[in-house]
Amino acid sequence: MQFNITNDFIQEIRSLIDVNDSKQLEHILEELHFADIAEIIDELNLEQAVYIVKLLDSEKTSEALMELDEDQRDRILNALSPKEIAEELEEMDTDDAADILNELPDNIAQEVINQIIDEQHAEDIVDLLRFDENSAGGLMAKELVRVNENWTVTGCVSEMRAQAENVTRVHSIYVVDNNNKLKGRLSLKDLLTSKESTPIKDVYIPKVDFVTVNTPGEEVSRIMRKYDLEAIPVVDELERLVGRITIDDIMDFITEEAEKDYQLASGISQDVEANDSILELTKARLPWLVLGLLGGIGAAAIMGGFEEIFEKHAVLFFFTPLIAAMAGNVGVQSSAIIVQGIANDDLRGSIGNRLIKEVLLAMLNGVILAILLFAYTFATKGEILTSLAISISLFAVIIVAGLVGTFVPLALHKRGIDPALATGPFITTSNDIFGILIYFMIAKAIIGI
Repeated sequence: MQFNITNDFIQEIRSLIDVNDSKQLEHILEELHFADIAEIIDELNLEQAVYIVKLLDSEKTSEALMELDEDQRDRILNALSPKEIAEELEEMDTDDAADILNELPDNIAQEVINQIIDEQHAEDIVDLLRFDENSAGGLMAKELVRVNENWTVTGCVSEMRAQAENVTRVHSIYVVDNNNKLKGRLSLKDLLTSKESTPIKDVYIPKVDFVTVNTPGEEVSRIMRKYDLEAIPVVDELERLVGRITIDDIMDFITEEAEKDYQLASGISQDVEANDSILELTKARLPWLVLGLLGGIGAAAIMGGFEEIFEKHAVLFFFTPLIAAMAGNVGVQSSAIIVQGIANDDLRGSIGNRLIKEVLLAMLNGVILAILLFAYTFATKGEILTSLAISISLFAVIIVAGLVGTFVPLALHKRGIDPALATGPFITTSNDIFGILIYFMIAKAIIGI
């Protein structure tokens, strides 16, 4: 049954902290899930949150810390001593502990490492720090269950029991040779149904999906999604088994990447959150707002070049926002589909084929929308040339915007630039300018001066 945290409950926790009733607090909190502990900590001020972290066993608080917002966690860690942080890290999986160390200043991180009692755990954590955080090496944990192909079933079971003590969830059993090279995986069913004297090399499954320490996180995500994997082993350059990535780790990575792409598509150039300072939020937003300003100035300059046609056919002015909006909307739609396809690795065929398909789609949409617009403008204005100019302009703008929205993210992706950039103000501003330019050029050609 899910535990519901109410305002009255939080107030009770605060009151117990105020009177330093640690015994009653432990009694209330000891049976709660670590996610509930994290939610409680998030409702407390810094002093109260630190009190809870110091009070409860590190086995529970270490998990709760990983559930917290990064800024909240940093504030709590800054209030703890290196020894207290080390106690939390000793209860964490190596990948989570490495993430914590990456958030600490270098001098504090070194002190924390020196305070970790389990030397092997400390060595594994330090080893993870050398990898890029968005690579398989940076995402993996060292904790796993491995068996040697030369062991018997009896020896294998005995070793597995010893190794499993340090593994929170045993998703898979990996088989290695004497040089620790990954050979395959072991089915628990095959292990249980084989004779005790049977060598592991006679029962393991040689086919196993794996990634290397340098595999990008996006590729790891694609492989795990494609083959519906709960965990995937990670090997080094010599194909030696060095860790594993579990589904919860890759889901955290996907969520973070999605948040970055969403912010980028919204015109925010840095990874920021609502609770960040005004200065940080301004630095993240201002570059794209400046781009929008420049785009607006460019559009105004274009309109200024057609001032004479404006004076004679003022009705064109009233349809300018419509043309600009349709250009931006079509461009964002096209780019969003392409970016999604790139992210899911669903795009097939050449750029040329993709552009041809987009032209055909834009032509169909353009014809329908242009006919509707022509009917409206002719019915309300009664000027056939003006109606033709506006509707033909819309048709042309839709085609150009569709092409730009398709080509730009593909080109960015090919150059190693995040294609999510193409779904934000960049594509909207560029299509606004193209749309207005096309609009007035066609109007001038049809109506004349």
